[in-house]
Amino acid sequence: MTRLSVNINKIATLRNSRGGTTPSVLEAAINCQNFGAQGITIHPRPDERHIRKQDVFDIKPYITTELNIEGYPSEDFIKMVIEVKADQVTLVPDTHDQLTSDHGWDTIQHLSFLKEVIARFKAAGIRTSIFVDPDMEMIEGAKETGTDRIELYTEPFAKMYPVDPIKAVAPFKESANLAHKLGLGINAGHDLSLKNLRFFYDHVPFLDEVSIGHALIADALYLGLRNTIQEYLSCLK
Repeated sequence: MTRLSVNINKIATLRNSRGGTTPSVLEAAINCQNFGAQGITIHPRPDERHIRKQDVFDIKPYITTELNIEGYPSEDFIKMVIEVKADQVTLVPDTHDQLTSDHGWDTIQHLSFLKEVIARFKAAGIRTSIFVDPDMEMIEGAKETGTDRIELYTEPFAKMYPVDPIKAVAPFKESANLAHKLGLGINAGHDLSLKNLRFFYDHVPFLDEVSIGHALIADALYLGLRNTIQEYLSCLK
């Protein structure tokens, strides 16, 4: 079964735009779980423009499914993830002021760094995932880091999907097959939506988890959060 982890960053963005506590990030996390989500994803950034560090600690006691924390593994980030004891940490190569993740790790160039960081998380009993492009060399490099999983960066698929869906999904199918052969778990995320998720799921094997935020929260404005989560779950059956 492919699990759906809902990224609630956009809830925090809306809250922060006005100040105060509305909408509640904690309530959103609880409701997403109650409505069927099998995980909650958050991506705290250094400038706290959406998820704040305090949110991380506020949310964790209420997570009954799985908490996935994404971010660049700075020393502060590493300590926070270990202290809160996330279920999964997804390492992304973002700069401190990056608008959104837009590329995967060069697992060859950053091999030593990633091995050291991943060893610290694994010693704390936290599952690790590395954000990677659908590139054979990078996936083979990911294996060398000791990570448990990779997360395939799917924006290239989403952009090409309306033009040529078969061509768009081909490198992701190949990447998933290689990762599985290497013994790596496979997550995926970025710009997956109700328009393309079912096709991706049908064509990419061995998917453990998809992490979806922007499109899902946008759909919830029209469909409601409960209905939206059920629609996304139906794409994964």
